[in-house]
Amino acid sequence: MKEPIIPRYFKARYSKILGEENKEFLTYCKLPLRKCIRINTLKVEDVKKFAQSLKEKWKLEEVPFCNYAYFVNENIELGKTEEYFLGKIYVQEASSLIPPMVLNPEKKDFVLDCCAAPGSKTTQLAQIMNNEGCIVANDINYKRIKSLRYNIELIGILNVVVTRMNSLKFSKFPERFEKILVDAPCSCEGVIRKNWNVLSRWNPGVIKYMSSQQKKILKSNLIALKRGGTLVYSTCTLAPEENEEVIDDALRNFDLEVEKIKIPGLITREGILEWGNNKFDERVKESIRIWPQDNDTEGFFIAKLKKL
Repeated sequence: MKEPIIPRYFKARYSKILGEENKEFLTYCKLPLRKCIRINTLKVEDVKKFAQSLKEKWKLEEVPFCNYAYFVNENIELGKTEEYFLGKIYVQEASSLIPPMVLNPEKKDFVLDCCAAPGSKTTQLAQIMNNEGCIVANDINYKRIKSLRYNIELIGILNVVVTRMNSLKFSKFPERFEKILVDAPCSCEGVIRKNWNVLSRWNPGVIKYMSSQQKKILKSNLIALKRGGTLVYSTCTLAPEENEEVIDDALRNFDLEVEKIKIPGLITREGILEWGNNKFDERVKESIRIWPQDNDTEGFFIAKLKKL
């Protein structure tokens, strides 16, 4: 198999953060990503029993930080299986499971998933809420909304309203939602293992542009968040400009608390406090970085914010 060509500047950027460990990070970037499934508890009552039946056909390994998710350690097209078409499993990368777990909405909550398509996290949120409460699943892209609606129907979701609008417009609904998930559009550095083409499109200009958009999206959604409410900001990228810098900007503009995130079985690292000429708010370190080499997953960044 042909290995991806990693840009020299990409290597240099992460050498500044990781030092000698950068070599291991770059090695993991070249490794194929492990397949992962989430068992849909809205259609499967006994996760362990169902998983045992799957183990008779597939090589499964429990995801250590999520008791309803499993790695599938063999070459199988999961999207063509009976279990998938019946909505009993959802194909979802392991790191992608974490933001909904961190938000952890209650059954009574009014929740916004502002960049929802294709629906991995929306359907997981509905699963956590046991199809109760209400989720507004929004996306701006009509074609992606088709996938979102398909996945909602496939999983058997009853508590989701789908909207199509620019995420910046949620500022028109001040203090409306108890919980908000902002899984922001990003430069996708964390998904290199799944799609090596990301590297061919990668450049610092994209990172700078995405950072400016993410700051606007986060501000709009923080306005829509009720006081005392929780917002989880996440990206599948590792660029500090799209992560710590965005949280630092929010802390300068809103009265917020950055809550500590701890998930048993998951190896995480603190957010970084300096990048280039920028020094970030000390509270930024309470956010978490998930590096590919730590859990053999995609790279991810997650911050949990409480509006005071």
